Amino acid sequence: MNSTAAQEAILRGVMDRWKSAVDAHEPQQVASYFTEDAIFQGLRPYTVGRQGVAEYYDSQPLGLTADYQVLETRQLAEGILLGYLGVDFSFTDRPTIRVTLSVVLRRFADQWHIAHYHVSKLD
Repeated sequence: MNSTAAQEAILRGVMDRWKSAVDAHEPQQVASYFTEDAIFQGLRPYTVGRQGVAEYYDSQPLGLTADYQVLETRQLAEGILLGYLGVDFSFTDRPTIRVTLSVVLRRFADQWHIAHYHVSKLD
């Protein structure tokens, strides 16, 4: 994984699955894309682990969708990838929320999972 294109392809693979599960309001599926000990910081206090991720997304309103753009990728070490994204969370009954999202992905065997997720709201 030497090229930025390869890094972005890995990041998009994970984030496309994440987006699909968020858009379908499938909180357990979203959580399955995270490591068991993932640090998760959405727009409220952080949690650790898949259960917190599932609870966070379960509390989101039906109709929530996520659209993202990859802004940067960096390989931090073998099997560790940093992604920095712009994300628009859209709702059926209120304005879209624009955020930036930093994720750290870890590879286990042939699967990549989110080990760290941190949202920052743009004003």
